[in-house]
Order: sequence, then structure tokens, then C-alpha cells
Amino acid sequence: MNRRSAACALLAAGISAALPGTVSSATSAMSAAAPVPPTRAPSSVLRVATFPDLDRAAIAAAPRWRALHPEVELKLASMQYADHHLSMTTALATGSGLPDVMAIDLRYIGKFAGSGGFVDLNQAPYLAASHAGDYVRFALAQGVGPGGAQVAIPADIGPGTLIYRHDLLERAGVSEAEITRDWASYLAAGERIRKATGAYLMADAADLRDIALRQGLQDGEGLYFDADGRVLVESARFRHAFELGRAARRAGLDARAIAWTNDWAAGFKQGRIATQMMGAWLVGQLRNWIAPQTAGLWRSAPLPGGVRAAYGGSFYAIPKKAANKSAAWDFIRLMTADAQVQLDALRQLDSFPAMRAVHRDPVMDEPIEFLGGQRARLLWRETADRIPAIPVNRFDALATTVIRDEFERVVAKGKAIAEALADARHLIERRARRR
Repeated sequence: MNRRSAACALLAAGISAALPGTVSSATSAMSAAAPVPPTRAPSSVLRVATFPDLDRAAIAAAPRWRALHPEVELKLASMQYADHHLSMTTALATGSGLPDVMAIDLRYIGKFAGSGGFVDLNQAPYLAASHAGDYVRFALAQGVGPGGAQVAIPADIGPGTLIYRHDLLERAGVSEAEITRDWASYLAAGERIRKATGAYLMADAADLRDIALRQGLQDGEGLYFDADGRVLVESARFRHAFELGRAARRAGLDARAIAWTNDWAAGFKQGRIATQMMGAWLVGQLRNWIAPQTAGLWRSAPLPGGVRAAYGGSFYAIPKKAANKSAAWDFIRLMTADAQVQLDALRQLDSFPAMRAVHRDPVMDEPIEFLGGQRARLLWRETADRIPAIPVNRFDALATTVIRDEFERVVAKGKAIAEALADARHLIERRARRR
């Protein structure tokens, strides 16, 4: 799960799947705050399928859309995270019920990009390649499908960071340098934190595994698959990641709290979790609903061992069977390449912008009160600049599930790492052949 499914699981039921007009009744008050009446009756409709809380960015931008395109009525259809992606998978398979613009989360981008169901935005009249400089390099690469087709454009990104409780580290006499230097230092610091404060170093050993899997990757190298589609999970990179995760579990350094569960959220509220490796957007989640009472106690740091990784992100794509492709491209450019829209999303939703021009805005230098006045966006900007451009594969989501399950067998049942990774490779290969 990720931040969008989390909001669905813990907070809200989401917006209805078929919204009348431009926004749902549940959110009509938001759009009414800044009405921009059309100068003439719309002559066409643009249908956008999205999910919480990315839908809030589109709702906030609706008045701007109406001002720019009074002739095109904007209809947003928002479903809960999992329901949205399942519905869009079905729509792509059947060719019916497709929107003009489809929002896609990073977790699904590989699967959707490889489906062959989207317009190549590098082709005329879109010419996305001519706008490549507008976006963070690694994020744009994630929207590339087979054959180099640019099938999706990034709207927001998740620079990976280590969020930590400054007060707990201080009580344990642990410095930020000790939890970021390398993995050995991170785990050793965790033992001191556990002994001095009773807090766990991390929520779940799987978090450590996920980040360590990305260590050492270079531009063009896939996470689970190489350029020829060969499965990479028996590599030294995966063995090391599994070993680190197992070491954390054996040392009693993780709370065994799965991300986005009630136990996970309670660990932050109660000060039982000292660090969390995740996207920078977690700060907004902590501030707004997970643990607002902990304001000022947190800080943001680079990931341990110099890892530069992305954690989450959102994209927009145009299905080949979309009815209003011209307006769809205008909407995508509005949401991803309009500096004001991107700034609004950052300020209102804590969505870190994919648009490079916004990274030069003074907003990046603003102190974040929740982080004790730290100017953390400068760190996140630097991280975003250095994240390698890693290609996606249509079977990434499948591989993620298989690796997660095999890791659980290692840490919970004592399965040998070499055996677990060999089984993972065979299972991924077998399931991929069936699809």
C-alpha cells in the first residue's frame, strides 16, 4: 500500500465514481471557493479518472481549467485507490468505459505502460520529448513504455528520505550522521535507541529491504528485470537487502507494524518508532492526520548508505480510445507543467512537484514547522536531482508481491535467503509467462 491507499484505508471512503459536473457534492465547497463561470456554454466534455488524494489537485485546478477552456466541461471521476486501478485495468482490457485522461500511481505505471493501451505522447501533436526539460529526469523515465514510447507524464514525485524523531535520538545520544552513514551504523544506532528509549528503530524490516534493493542502481538499470527482461532477484543486491532486513528483525529493531495499518499509525503517535524510510510526502501525512501532536519532534535526513530512491509518484496518461485527446493533453500540461498548479499541490497536499521550474521557487527554502523549522525541501530537491532514471517493467508489481512474500518467509519462518530468492525467480518467471 502507499499514501493514497492509506488515506482510503484509514480515513475516508473517497469520492463517488461518477461525479456530476466538474466535482462531486462532497467536495463542491472546495471548488466553490474560487468560482470561475464559463463565458459560454461548453461544447465538449473532458473526462478524467483519478483517485484520492490526487483528485484534490484536479479539483483545486478546476477553476483555472474553466478560465482557460470554457468550451470544455471538466468531469472528474474519483474512486478509491485500488478500485480506480482495477477499474482502469478492466477498461483497458475491454476498451469500454475509458476516460480521456487516466491518473496512474507509480505502483501501477509499469503494468499500464506495457499494456499498449495509451497514446505515445512523443508523437505529434503532443511532442512530449520537446518538453522533457520541464520534468525531473527520473520521473519522466518512469512514464516510458516499450519501444521508448512516452505513455505517461509525471505530476508529483516522492524523493526518498529518512524521517526520524530528533528527541528519541537525542535521548539515546545518537547523531543524524550515525543513522545515515551506512547500514551497519544505522542498525547499531537502532540498538542504542532501543536500549535507551524503548522505541523501535523502524516500523517494519520490509521497509529496510525495499530501500536496500535500490542501492547502487544506475541509469537504465531495472529494479527487478534487466533490459532483456531477465529476472534479477538472485543478484547480490537482493541477497544483501534480504540479509539487512533479516538482521533488523533478529535484533528486535522493528515494530513489525505494516505500513498504513492502525498499529503503524499508533507507533508514530505514541513515540514507539524512531525512524521511517519513505517518500518526503510522509511529512504531510504525519502532520495532517497520523501524528499531528508530534509537531516539531521530527527531522528529515538522507537515506542511509547514500541510497537515492523514489518512493511513490503520480502520472497522467491518455488512452488510445479517448474521445477528446486534444483537451486531454491540455489538461495534462495544466496539471504537470503549470507552475501555479504545481505550487498549489505542494502547499495544499504536500505533493512534491515533478516540474523542475518549481524546484527553483523560493518555496523550497521555506522552513517546515513540523520538522522543527528545518528547510527540508532543499534536501528533497537535491535527492530528486540524483535519483537514477530506472526503467519500469510491466511485471514490476508482480515481482514486488513475490519478493514481499518470500521475504516474509525468511524473517518469519527461517527460510534460507538463497532458497527464497531462487523460488522468487522461478515464480516470477512462471507467472510472467502466463500473462
